[in-house]
Amino acid sequence: MLEIGSLVDGKYKILNQVGHGGMSVVYLAMNEKANKQWAIKEVRKDGVKDFEVVKQSLVAETDMLKKLSHPNLPSIVDVIEDDDRFLIVMDYIQGNSLSKALEEYGAQPQEEVIQWAKQLCDVLGYLHSRVPPIIYRDMKPANIMLKPDGNVTLIDFGTAREFKEKNLADTTCLGTMGYAAPEQFGGMGQTDARTDIYCLGATLYHLVTGMNPCEPPYEIRPIREINPSLSGGLERIILKCTQRNPNDRYQSTAELMYALEHYDEIDDIYRRKQKRKLTAFISSLVLMIVGMGVSGWGYYSAEQKQSENYDNILANAEAYEDYYDAVVTDPRRPEAYEQLNDELIADNVLTREEGEVLLKLLTGIDQNNSRGYSEHYDVMASLQKNSADDYMDICYSIGNSFLFYYDVAAEQDRYAYAAMWFRNAVEKYPIAELYCDISECLSLIDQYNGAKIKQTDKMYEEYEKLWEMVQKLYEKAAELDDLDSKLQVWNEINSIMDTKAAPFLEIADKGELIGLLEQISADAGQVEKSVVETDIRELQDDIAKTIRRIESAKEGEA
Repeated sequence: MLEIGSLVDGKYKILNQVGHGGMSVVYLAMNEKANKQWAIKEVRKDGVKDFEVVKQSLVAETDMLKKLSHPNLPSIVDVIEDDDRFLIVMDYIQGNSLSKALEEYGAQPQEEVIQWAKQLCDVLGYLHSRVPPIIYRDMKPANIMLKPDGNVTLIDFGTAREFKEKNLADTTCLGTMGYAAPEQFGGMGQTDARTDIYCLGATLYHLVTGMNPCEPPYEIRPIREINPSLSGGLERIILKCTQRNPNDRYQSTAELMYALEHYDEIDDIYRRKQKRKLTAFISSLVLMIVGMGVSGWGYYSAEQKQSENYDNILANAEAYEDYYDAVVTDPRRPEAYEQLNDELIADNVLTREEGEVLLKLLTGIDQNNSRGYSEHYDVMASLQKNSADDYMDICYSIGNSFLFYYDVAAEQDRYAYAAMWFRNAVEKYPIAELYCDISECLSLIDQYNGAKIKQTDKMYEEYEKLWEMVQKLYEKAAELDDLDSKLQVWNEINSIMDTKAAPFLEIADKGELIGLLEQISADAGQVEKSVVETDIRELQDDIAKTIRRIESAKEGEA
């Protein structure tokens, strides 16, 4: 066993033991240089039969996890092997397993279980969408960690496998009795995505009833036989998930996710309400027809009054609060969003405080209503519902404000905030998707904290992607009709190449880098200068500085 206080691999200090199983012990460790906590799973050779078989399983598990990236999955950061043991360094997941929650409190609240189910359904969908698909096969409360923020993380990939079509030999009993699907036992066919749907259904049954399917009477009953207050819709979902024949279950996690999001509509109570509503509808139809004329006039008058108020507020707006008032008065109209954005970038700088003002549009505005109570207005949702076209225009414009004017030192921060808006506009503005890709790339690169690039490591691949994206960005700029937008993109390309000059020299030829910059400078020289002569001259001067920096850099410098 690892000693508390000892140093592993020269950088991981063992703080304490946090768990153990039949073959392994899990420790909490600290990388003091990075000031970050990690979990270290230790499997020792002594006391483990067929260690090589166990080791192969661990290698397969770590290799699989290294390829994955999902908020509900842990990340593997290091694998250390010596003569006596095998160590896996991974994300430390704060919290406790759902099996511990069941031990301490019994059945869990239905609403919370449904929220966890949606997260687990999402992560299974992610695994099933890999190429080839990954089948998890061991969903159970003990393998689900509940974090302090209420979200869950799926752990332990020891039984997961990559799906191979017609792999009839896949009949080994892998999984946990009670939660495992029938096909996980010999002679019942191979496991696929529907196997995970069964395991999730069995897990939901345990969580919402407190009845362990691994214990007598070893069955999954209708949940309302155990607790009549539970939802009939959820009961139907669990029963369909746990059908013996895979063809009778949900056929994909997408189908299951839809059912979970509408479980209350499947409920018997909902159906009875709908019947009563139908009767009431027929009874009130005549009254409605009579009242249509009166209500139509009232609606028209209310709309007129709302429009007048909106126009009046906007005409006299002096501060961002006034624009907020206009947006809340009628969130369906785009003018207030546009004018607020234009006002904040009028000086060609978007400060952090001004950025917060725009971000509140995305998260929603809290304003006092007519009765004096605070109310939350999801204004962007109203705009999108009324006009998807206006919604994408506003998102693209505000994304540009963050990308080109946001006053933050870190380049990846500008892109990250801009991407929050751009991802809502990609359907109408293809260049927005490229900006989002660059944002993701810069975010991944930032995780390496300026480490020296090696041709074999992940960072090298990320810089190769970034260089490809920069070249695509140049191609996209040629398609832009608006001159100001084209100049902004050219400036952004030069900015990225200036700040990333040294790493770019590791993955691309110096002549390629300089050639692209010279081409941009030449393109700018062809633009009609009467309106933007100063802007073009500044761009060309900045490009010349970047070129000199690249020319003077030493080969291999990073």
